[in-house]
Amino acid sequence: MDRVKGKVAVVTGAARGIGRACALRLAEEGAAVAVTDLLDDEGQGVVDEITSNGGRAAYWKLDVCNEAAVERVFNETADRWGRLDIIVNNAGIAGPAEPTDKINEADWDKLFAVNVKGVFFGTKHAVPHLRKAGGGSIINMSSIYGLVGAADAPAYHAAKGAVTLMSKNDALLYAGEDIRVNAVHPGFIRTPMVEQADEEFDGQLIPAVTAKTPVGRLGDPDDIAWAVVYLASDESRFVTGSSLVVDGGYTAK
Repeated sequence: MDRVKGKVAVVTGAARGIGRACALRLAEEGAAVAVTDLLDDEGQGVVDEITSNGGRAAYWKLDVCNEAAVERVFNETADRWGRLDIIVNNAGIAGPAEPTDKINEADWDKLFAVNVKGVFFGTKHAVPHLRKAGGGSIINMSSIYGLVGAADAPAYHAAKGAVTLMSKNDALLYAGEDIRVNAVHPGFIRTPMVEQADEEFDGQLIPAVTAKTPVGRLGDPDDIAWAVVYLASDESRFVTGSSLVVDGGYTAK
């Protein structure tokens, strides 16, 4: 308990899956949490769960592709709780699983707008607040597919690879101001996104990816959330520019 007590966090894409788990665990460890998403009912549900357990949280509707909206939500969060210390750039979409020669430009651009530009906006508008607070932690949600290929979903792989290098570059840019920037690389996690994809593949996806994961199971959203808590806390005060892989051994092969 109290690993991030007194800190204020924004989590994007926090209504479901990994983002929801991050919001719950950060609040459990003492942070005030801005739960942001486009799914109003589910986002408010996360807030209700946090506050019913004695935590501090509020919901903001946020499209991370809209720079003005990102800036406004970050400002309002800092106004509400007096500071901003932690940004979890988690919002993301899977996009098309088509090969490169079959993807249309609109689908490519939509995925990059959320998965890359959303991280850019989140970092850009977090830095002034973290600077004012005397430092802080930016945590970007990449993927194992920001590290290795898999002959599928090329737009997703390219975007997550961009997040990986953005994290390292920004870590170097802001290290002297005690603003840490790290990437988390989940493997296959049992989330609504994965379960939906499994339905689209007639129930064949989850067994296939489980077989490729050395520990023999999918991860749980909390497996990622606790990694985020570590990077958000002062326990990781000497960690920046890192790629924290949480994948059940997938990329060890």
